[in-house]
Order: sequence, then C-alpha cells, then structure tokens
Amino acid sequence: MADNKNGLSRRDFLKTTGIATGALVGGGIIGGLVGYNVNKPGGKVEHTETHGGNASTQDINRGLMFFTNQNEFHVLSQAVERIFPEDDLGPGAIGLGVPYFIDNQLAGNYGSNAKEYMQGPFFAGESTQGYQSRLTRAEIFRHGIAKMDEEAQKRFKKGFAELEGKQMDEILTAFQKNEIDMKGVASEFFFKLLRTATLEGAYADPIYNGNVNMDGWRMKGFPGHQMAYINVIEDEKYQKIEPQSISSMQH
Repeated sequence: MADNKNGLSRRDFLKTTGIATGALVGGGIIGGLVGYNVNKPGGKVEHTETHGGNASTQDINRGLMFFTNQNEFHVLSQAVERIFPEDDLGPGAIGLGVPYFIDNQLAGNYGSNAKEYMQGPFFAGESTQGYQSRLTRAEIFRHGIAKMDEEAQKRFKKGFAELEGKQMDEILTAFQKNEIDMKGVASEFFFKLLRTATLEGAYADPIYNGNVNMDGWRMKGFPGHQMAYINVIEDEKYQKIEPQSISSMQH
C-alpha cells in the first residue's frame, strides 16, 4: 500500500534500496517508506506464530535461547515490528521470526562479543564511530529493553508492549535521537543495534531462524542461495527465481 504523503510503497522502497528502513522512525519515515500499516487497531501487532505464505514452518527451530523473561521478549517483538511492520505486501518482523533470530544471536558469540576486543580504556565515542561500549551486545539489549519499558511507564503508565503504535514510535524515536539516558552506552547506539539486527533477521538465511518462509527475500525478489544460474544466464528475459535456503542445498 502506498503512503499517501510520500507516494512510495514498501515494495517499491525495498526494490530500489539496499536497506529496509530510513534513518528516522518519527516523522513518517518508516511509516511512509517501509509501510506504516499494521493489522491491529492503533498499530499494535499481536505476537503470533502465523507466518505468510503456504510453506510449513515446522522445520524452523522455534525456541528461546537467551531471553528467560517473556515480557522482555514481547517488548523486543513489538519494537522490531514497529521498525519493520507488517502490511498488505508481506509480513513484518514478527511474522518473519526476527525476535527469535535476535534471541538466538544474543545467546551466541554475537551477544557475548566473543570474537572482539573488549578491554579498556573506554571512552565515550562519537555517533559516527563504531562499538565503544564496555557492555556486550547481550547486556546492551537487556538494558535497552528495560529502558524502553521504563520509559513507557514514565510517559504512558503502561508497559511498552501494551502501548499503541504511535506511542511506541515516540519512545523509539527518543532512543534514536539519543534522548534516553543509558548506562555504559548511548541510546542511539542501542537503537542502531536494534535496527541492524531487525534487518539482519528479516533478510538472513532462514537457517538462522529469521526470514521465515524466505518471505523477506521474496519481497526483494532475491533468489537466495542457488546452486547455479547456468540454465538462465544467457536468457535476456527477466528471471523470477524461487528463493532457496542453504538448508535446502544440504539435502
């Protein structure tokens, strides 16, 4: 569905750019370019295991590996859905399994920063610099999720997962603009991690528990991991190729 103000649909935006979200949440950037339309009144999306497409998801290894608190997981789920929302063109972050992707990544080397130098000295970096925190990604996500819930209580007297869509956007925008006080990390850096992880979960190979049914790839017309293109490489016609996962190549 095209946004009336910007005249650009999510499908058009995905096809013409290498990313799925703009620089700002507020002001209709995510709403206008990615698709601000969700199925629940007020923009809230119920956490569900129903995914787009007809393919079975029984081979997806659904299960939490990092989060032990369901509220933390629900806050994460609603936040990533606001960054990559469902609309009539395809599933959003929840439908694509992004919360599970992030959970699984946080439980591994990504979350513990196992392969990165994490010793001091530590100085506050500029917004243009990379990782400057003494905290691991797992610690940053836990802290950031707690702060989202805390900010929701301060502003709206509700938990973050209970808020309406515009209220969630207000809080996410405050994080992005570095208006939230976090210990050991800037709130804008947490938002960058959250947004990047959302996109990775939407477009990574389904073997990592995101991009369910390869619907993220389908929205971009990406063929995934094909064994070869020798049968079509010389054909001048546009090729619409059914995407293929790494897992299907292992059989």
